[in-house]
Amino acid sequence: MKKLVNPYPDKSPCFGCSPSNPIGLHLHFFEDGEDIVSVWEPGTHYQGFINILHGGIQATIMDEIASWTVMVKAKTAGVTSDMKIKYHKPVRMDRGEITIRSSIKEKHKRLLTIYTRITDKNDCLCTEGWITYFAFPEEVAKRKYYYPGVEKFYENDKDQ
Repeated sequence: MKKLVNPYPDKSPCFGCSPSNPIGLHLHFFEDGEDIVSVWEPGTHYQGFINILHGGIQATIMDEIASWTVMVKAKTAGVTSDMKIKYHKPVRMDRGEITIRSSIKEKHKRLLTIYTRITDKNDCLCTEGWITYFAFPEEVAKRKYYYPGVEKFYENDKDQ
């Protein structure tokens, strides 16, 4: 897996990925073939019911990784158009790290369907989602939405 660089750390207060948001999730991302991956250990302040990761936080994590999938794999920025989430098993807070995976499954004009999933440390599927993003043309993403270009996600990698 190849670590991705967050090109927005000082410019964005993003709840999902900003390292400077004091109440944020502080997610980090990796590229693994066609997938974008994050490994994250939920803090107890993100629970809904006792010892269960809040479903809204799960949806937020899945939306965040889908956004990174658009930025890195589709090489542009976009906005969430639709989310369909299926909760299979509770994500237990006391079982350590979870893995979130995301990949583009379908492209139709400017719409991208991104499949996301959350698994526990035993690789058991807990939650999956199909998130539709409206992807901007790259020049619009750069001009209006601060998209830095895909190369900025690899700036510490001399091979890119």
